[in-house]
Amino acid sequence: MAELHIVVCVKIVPKPEEILVDPETHLLQRVDTRSEINPPDMNAMEMALSLKDRYGGRISLLSMGPTYFEPNLRVALAMGADHIYLLSDPQFAGADTLATTYTLAEGVRKIGGVDLILCGEESSDGATGQVPPGLAEWLGSSQLTLLTEVSIDQDKRLARGRREIKGGYEVLEVPLPCVISVKTACNEPRFMDFSLRSWAEERDRITIWDADSLATEPDHIGLPGSPTVVTGLAEAPYRDRRREFLTGTQDEIAQELAEILKRSL
Repeated sequence: MAELHIVVCVKIVPKPEEILVDPETHLLQRVDTRSEINPPDMNAMEMALSLKDRYGGRISLLSMGPTYFEPNLRVALAMGADHIYLLSDPQFAGADTLATTYTLAEGVRKIGGVDLILCGEESSDGATGQVPPGLAEWLGSSQLTLLTEVSIDQDKRLARGRREIKGGYEVLEVPLPCVISVKTACNEPRFMDFSLRSWAEERDRITIWDADSLATEPDHIGLPGSPTVVTGLAEAPYRDRRREFLTGTQDEIAQELAEILKRSL
């Protein structure tokens, strides 16, 4: 029986409080912001680690972005993943979800021998939820979405997942290989194993592929492969909250507050 090979798609995103958008290109500025692993992807990572604990096998991380994302990705190695595949090329920049899923799918094909692909439900900087199903479409594989639990039947080559629905849950079953999106906050991601930190920093733990390595179609990647165009930015309207300040003694303030509450009922 071949060992289980899980790929976890991981996106490095700006910390929410530091998101900046270029006013001219309307693209996210990443150079001057601190970054982190997309929180929903951490739930996918924990699910992969739980499957590895249960069934054995190995976990490969797949990400797309500049090489300075390496330190963030190595955190997942210290959690228990086995190898990083980083798709990094200036030609990939500006990709929307269509170009992103195409590029990730080419990465999965180049890795080869993949049984299970896990993704977070959505990204904190985009929140479209389009990457997991888009990736499944490019790969022509089965998919399960918004799962909270997963089990694997290695003999029958099946994945079985549990998904919450209104009033209960449903259990779904699909053949391997398949793509799974993991419900946000369905588990508690584990801490890094600090005994693995030095191992995770080794140079050969990461493989970097550019567009030529993947043999991607130039009109399918980056901005040329992205039909989604941001034409403008606008600040959401903000309304000041109504505020009333009460003065006087404590008894007077209490009495006035009671009157205000009575009038609001």
